[in-house]
Amino acid sequence: MKQEWLAIRENTAIAPGVYRVTLEGETLEELHPGSFVNLRMDGLFLRRPLSVFDSEPGRLKLIYKVVGKGTERLSALAPGSKLDVLTGLGNGYDLAKAGSHTLLLGGGVGVPPLYFAARKLLAAGKRVTAVLGFNSAAEVFGEAEFHALGCAVTVTTVDGTFGTKGFVTDALPEKYDYFLCCGPMPMLRAVARATRTDGQFSFEERMGCGFGACMGCSIQTRGGAKRVCREGPVFEKAEILWDGEEK
Repeated sequence: MKQEWLAIRENTAIAPGVYRVTLEGETLEELHPGSFVNLRMDGLFLRRPLSVFDSEPGRLKLIYKVVGKGTERLSALAPGSKLDVLTGLGNGYDLAKAGSHTLLLGGGVGVPPLYFAARKLLAAGKRVTAVLGFNSAAEVFGEAEFHALGCAVTVTTVDGTFGTKGFVTDALPEKYDYFLCCGPMPMLRAVARATRTDGQFSFEERMGCGFGACMGCSIQTRGGAKRVCREGPVFEKAEILWDGEEK
């Protein structure tokens, strides 16, 4: 964990209520796909955890949805504003375990960390297919960016106004040998039931501290309770205990 003061270069709406913010800092190191950062907003006690959309030395990109006071204040900040950011939090995706054809499954604001993972996988010579799920056409983002990387991309919408009608589980390809997933809990459960290979899930739990002190973001695993912010946010499919399952 490292504290950084980062300057906003861009803070732009990319879908209704969804923004992309680019942060810059001379000492900022490249982060890991699936990790997250914690932003302090003036006047609010708790920091706001956000997953990493993309990262390189000196520059960090985040995508966030306005859901409360913290993200609302963030959306109003102009280029040049400075943010107090804790970086390098959480354990991200273990890309070394990915197969030759990795499937990425993202729902809503669960899509951003998969972009960073896709870029790294493609650079390592892997084949990547992305299935991105949204409620409607108005909420879709990221399709062009995944295409530009070289991914095969399918978009699903619940109401059928764009792409394939239904959920990400309605658009699983016939062949893949590993998967990475991020999205809301109902989607994660559905993906766990529908996929037939090993994979990794990134959880979107509410966090108090963001570094493991408060235990408020724990989930149940076959190895006992584990903290999403500390041992996660990424867990392997085989270790997760879904509701109703026993060790």
